[in-house]
Amino acid sequence: MGYLKNKRGVIMGVANDHSIAWGIAKKLSEEGAELCFTYQGDSLLRRVRPLAESINNNFLIECDVLKKESIETTFKEINNKWDTIDFILHSIAFSDKEELKGKYIKTSRDNFIQTMLISCFSFTEIANEAQKMMNNGGSMLTLTYDGSQKFIPNYNVMGVAKAALESSVRYIAADLGELGIRVNALSAGPMKTLAMAGISGGKNMMKWSEKNSLMFRNISLDDVGKSGLYLLSDLSSGVTGEIHYVDCGYNKVGVPREI
Repeated sequence: MGYLKNKRGVIMGVANDHSIAWGIAKKLSEEGAELCFTYQGDSLLRRVRPLAESINNNFLIECDVLKKESIETTFKEINNKWDTIDFILHSIAFSDKEELKGKYIKTSRDNFIQTMLISCFSFTEIANEAQKMMNNGGSMLTLTYDGSQKFIPNYNVMGVAKAALESSVRYIAADLGELGIRVNALSAGPMKTLAMAGISGGKNMMKWSEKNSLMFRNISLDDVGKSGLYLLSDLSSGVTGEIHYVDCGYNKVGVPREI
């Protein structure tokens, strides 16, 4: 029981045991944190509950970020059990899989709005509710991807949403800094997750990054778990407004070693 003993936090967005959010949550639990897991709908509850139980946790609350009132109710329920929280992990993103194929310019208005609301603006609304319970400062972390900065085939509107999310991180960090609340994003490299499965050509992306990253490998859940622990704990007490890459150095490569 170490860095997070007597600390409490909310984990939003675990989908299965391959989720980045789960890799981070497991590491937080190992370091003594008390966790609350949120989920959307019964199908995800069936996946999340066994994972929560595997770390002796039964604090689960339903939250649909498409509905502002659902977010507000979620934090009221958390507040009914806990007076304060110390950190929050936002791992929520969604876009129509069919619209991630082909050209970004073909994105529909409805899918653009929904993608931005779920994948970007939900973090702003969640941060606004969470900060009310962070009486002693705290840390907020969201998940992004390098498609926010560069063209990634078949990432399309999600790349635009992630770019907006990263900008949001900086503005929220500025808003909450005087309260001692830090806000950062973790940009993970390609790995086997449901999100990656939704990208056409995802397997090729993983092979390419493994071959061309500075460390000649892809990341693991343990890699992102330890970085998540760093950003959500006092180990990163002077860090805010940052986009922290965990990709074995792949984002630093300009031209592959062999063309």
